[in-house]
Amino acid sequence: MRDRLDELFVDEDFTDWYPEDGRPGLSPARLALVSVLQYTENLTDRQAAEAVRCRLDWKYCLGLELDDAGFDFSVLSEFRDRLAEGDRADRLLAVMVERLAAAGLVKRRGRVRTDSTHVLAAVRRLNRGELVAETLRVALEGLVAHGEEWLAGLITADWG
Repeated sequence: MRDRLDELFVDEDFTDWYPEDGRPGLSPARLALVSVLQYTENLTDRQAAEAVRCRLDWKYCLGLELDDAGFDFSVLSEFRDRLAEGDRADRLLAVMVERLAAAGLVKRRGRVRTDSTHVLAAVRRLNRGELVAETLRVALEGLVAHGEEWLAGLITADWG
């Protein structure tokens, strides 16, 4: 991504998130990209902060020097708190999609995907039904092997 798109987020995208005065903090653009990487790798805040300190691929993606010390993990929680205010998350997603589309990394107005939860649930139900039927078949075959006459008296023509 970094090779095709120099920076996904820039600090100007976050100007209304922070007061004009006060001491300068960490780059909100960098924290936003760390949050994206954290989500894609399913990491905790501590693990993500450690990845920023130690992993070369993260340092490259974030544009950090090799000796960059990183930051305390609690910064990510504070950043997410700011992100949750108002429509900031939606605006940030729109900026991200716009820049990725402009770089040719995603398509605009492509095919819409739906939530697959209901599909997975239906497959799970079918799979469980098949398992029950297969278990019943194996059990009946076992009974036939040990007592065919006894089983024939229990199973009628309409049973199947």
